[in-house]
Amino acid sequence: MTTDMTTDMTTYLAHPVDRVALKELRVVDDAGRETVPVTDDEGGDPLRCCLRRSEQGERIALVSYAPLRRWAAETGVDPGAYDEQGPVFIHAEECAGPEGDGLPFADEHRTVRRYSGEGHILGGRLVKGPEALEAAFAEAFADPEVAVVHVRAVEYGCFLYAVGRR
Repeated sequence: MTTDMTTDMTTYLAHPVDRVALKELRVVDDAGRETVPVTDDEGGDPLRCCLRRSEQGERIALVSYAPLRRWAAETGVDPGAYDEQGPVFIHAEECAGPEGDGLPFADEHRTVRRYSGEGHILGGRLVKGPEALEAAFAEAFADPEVAVVHVRAVEYGCFLYAVGRR
């Protein structure tokens, strides 16, 4: 099984795409396109349902996901121009979710984006490594205006996961 390095942090928790959204995304994605499952011939894609890399031969789907839009709908705010959607990999069928705690995909360069309770971006930070992620989260959550934090891949800008306090 291929897994990513995770940290032993106790302060912050990585949140995968929630189960309700996953159920919807497995039918139609946030761009309104029908989801098309494929067999992963190579493995290594970052799965947002269980926060690990895919394994060769697994059934996955690449879907368009709008994390801030979904969060805003749950909290009753309008993200305005910050409402964006992008590609994410998920298992084509329901999976068990993440195994254990920690911060996945932490050993590569990442962007940590901070959003207000109104859904507006408050800034971001480029980081690499578990310690830098922890510092970025501490900085973000020290600001009382920060309501939600997203971790994104630098190379494509894709959403990886949301982070919250434990």
